[in-house]
Amino acid sequence: MPQEPLQIADVTGPSGERILRLTGPILISNFFEFQSLVRSSTSSSLILDMTAVPYIDSAGIGAVVGAYVTHQKGGRSLALVGVNDRVRNTMQITQVEQFFRFYDTVAAAQGAARSA
Repeated sequence: MPQEPLQIADVTGPSGERILRLTGPILISNFFEFQSLVRSSTSSSLILDMTAVPYIDSAGIGAVVGAYVTHQKGGRSLALVGVNDRVRNTMQITQVEQFFRFYDTVAAAQGAARSA
């Protein structure tokens, strides 16, 4: 099984929010850069654009939950954008879906972050 890459675009939004645009599956073989970027984030709001994430494994779920925990402890917000049904179902099965705020677009997540 070939290793599938996870590409990450790290962008700062107009209000200072950090946006990580993820492209590819989030798997045990490729989530380390993602985890490092999340842990180093100091912005008050982190938006994970998962529009181009086709699926996620249990280690990927752990990395996303870790992002949530890191931001909650620091009193910062985390939003997930464009989560497809397959990824959402994985979050439901692993019983972590309730921890997250989901948005259809980055703009909607940015609006929620500004009004928080």
